Amino acid sequence: MKWIVLAIVVSLVLYTYLTLHFRKAGPAFRPYADIKDHANTVRLLDAGYQRISVEAELPADPAPAGPAAAVSSASAGLPAALRDTLIDQPKLPAEIVSVSAAPSVNSMFTYAIGFRCTLPDNKQQLAGAELYVRGGEIIVAPDFDRLAGGLLSRTRENLIRLTVPAGALKPGQYHVTLVGARASKAWTLQVH
Repeated sequence: MKWIVLAIVVSLVLYTYLTLHFRKAGPAFRPYADIKDHANTVRLLDAGYQRISVEAELPADPAPAGPAAAVSSASAGLPAALRDTLIDQPKLPAEIVSVSAAPSVNSMFTYAIGFRCTLPDNKQQLAGAELYVRGGEIIVAPDFDRLAGGLLSRTRENLIRLTVPAGALKPGQYHVTLVGARASKAWTLQVH
C-alpha cells in the first residue's frame, strides 16, 4: 500500500512541476471563440477595415463642455459592406439621441465621444464598443448584452462615454458615424 501512495505523491509532484513550468502565459485557448475571432479579423482585413477596441463606460456626469463638432443625422444601421463582413453583428442601441465630440484631436491624445442613446427595452446593458476604420470613414458600433433572468435596467436611455486610445487614429480627415438600429449620427473629425 505504501508504494501506491508513494507513486501517487510522486506523480502529483511531477505533474504540478511540469504544469507550472511549461504552462502558456495568458488565457487558455478557447477553440470556438478564438477561431471565430481570427476569422472575423481576417474578413475585416480583406474588406479593408481596421478594428479598434475602445473603452466604453457609463459616466455619472456628462462630459465637460468644450468645442463640439457639428453633428447631423445619418442612415440607420451598419453600412452594408461592414454588415456583410462581420460574423457576429453587434446589438446596437435603438437610437442615437445626441452626440458630444470634439471636431479635431491630436493623434497623440485620446479622443472622447459622449452620447445619449435609447435601447429597445430595459433588458440590455453596455458590453463595449468597436471602431471600424476604412480610408476616411470611421464607423463607431456600440454593443449591448441581454440581461439574464428577471433583471432590468433602470431606464432605456443611457449616457455613454467612449474613449479612443491615443495613437489609434492616423492624421487625416474622417467622416465618423455612430450607428444605431433606427437612428444614427455623423460628424467630421480632423486628426492632426
